[in-house]
Amino acid sequence: MHTKILVIDDDRELCELLRDYLGAEGFTVEAAHDGEEGAQRALQGPWGLIVLDVMLPKLNGFDVLRRIRSGNETPVLMLTARGDEIDRIVGLEMGADDYLPKPFNPRELVARLRAIQRRAASAALAVPAPESLLAGDILLDPGTRSVSRAGVKIDVTSVEFSVLEVLLRMAGTVISREELCLQALGRRLSYQDRSIDVHVSSLRKKLGPAEGGGERIKSVRGIGYLYASPSPESRRRR
Repeated sequence: MHTKILVIDDDRELCELLRDYLGAEGFTVEAAHDGEEGAQRALQGPWGLIVLDVMLPKLNGFDVLRRIRSGNETPVLMLTARGDEIDRIVGLEMGADDYLPKPFNPRELVARLRAIQRRAASAALAVPAPESLLAGDILLDPGTRSVSRAGVKIDVTSVEFSVLEVLLRMAGTVISREELCLQALGRRLSYQDRSIDVHVSSLRKKLGPAEGGGERIKSVRGIGYLYASPSPESRRRR
């Protein structure tokens, strides 16, 4: 699978390393070294993937991501400082598809990029008339990849949609963090990876409390999550 990648990072040595390493993996890599240039080139596209550092001159990574998301849905993987969980949470809530703390193993980067590719490919190959899922006042439509509560649209990111779809299809059943990560993000859960928890937390805020009060998505200590509403009914789109 040949993919054109834009790396936005002011570390020129790292960009060269990624150009060589990812090139050997079949990717075509171009680089931008500040936020302004990166935002402009990202919107000019087309790109298969964007690797975006948080700490950038002229325009920080969050502002770059905001500009990207205002113009297109190109998958974005953010590079964050190790241990800086706030950056990861903010990036994911703003629409980043995944993150990777620096310093990182290039093999891990390739694995994350491949997972994003598989998820994007699966979404693109959705059947022409997929069944919508209705759970209480929540309606999830795989065809338009939209979510609504009591008829009011809720803005969710592409990854949040995938997480919610898995949870709804498993409603009433506990699903482990590992399995949720594998089904929704397309990759295995790695050590100290909290991305799936960030997505669930964001969904809780956006969905609000259940119709009768209480949490829609419950944490099951030491295991994973449970969508607590009754099992959703499936219905054909009209």
